[in-house]
Amino acid sequence: MKNILISDFDGTITQFDFYDLVCAKFPEISGGYWHQYEAGKLTHFEALRSIFAGIRCQESNLIKIIEQMKIEPKLKQCVSDLNQNGWELVVASAGCDWYIKRLLKLANVSIIVNANPGEFDPNKGLLMHLPQNSKFFSPELGINKVAVVRDALSRADKVAFAGDGRPDLAPALLVPPQRRFAKSWLAKKLTEIGEDFQPFENWREVAEKICS
Repeated sequence: MKNILISDFDGTITQFDFYDLVCAKFPEISGGYWHQYEAGKLTHFEALRSIFAGIRCQESNLIKIIEQMKIEPKLKQCVSDLNQNGWELVVASAGCDWYIKRLLKLANVSIIVNANPGEFDPNKGLLMHLPQNSKFFSPELGINKVAVVRDALSRADKVAFAGDGRPDLAPALLVPPQRRFAKSWLAKKLTEIGEDFQPFENWREVAEKICS
């Protein structure tokens, strides 16, 4: 049985979130959707889907934006090091696999990605869909990260989790503190509730600590 590292993508494996970059580039697309999510009027998935559908540009321009997310530059070497030490990397994201898979391809990295499927149309935006056929399906987030972690726990000797945002809190609490990696909002929240974790700033630190 392999050991499994489950990682969030936006803001974790990358420095910046796709959401933040497109909202900065196209401020008109926000439309109050995120505030509606925070007020409980929309699900996380519905808010992101509505925002992403408002993007209007050529695909080449959107590719330039996703490159600005700044994926971990040493990701390929980190994945190789993890594999050599008996660890498999799995992505669990509430974002869209359209940009995740493109960034991984640019990084020449092939790993399992659990995220919301989608396609881009210059006239209709980034169209994100619920992953109805995924065994990790969640109507609120698209991908249920808790289910991803529980599945890993059922079949791996060791499971680690790395994340940075609100959807990462529940799955992070399923793994022991020495294999719980957090930054940004997640790190602050874990500190607030008195839960130990391993802090990191750059994703390669996660791989380095696991392999040490």
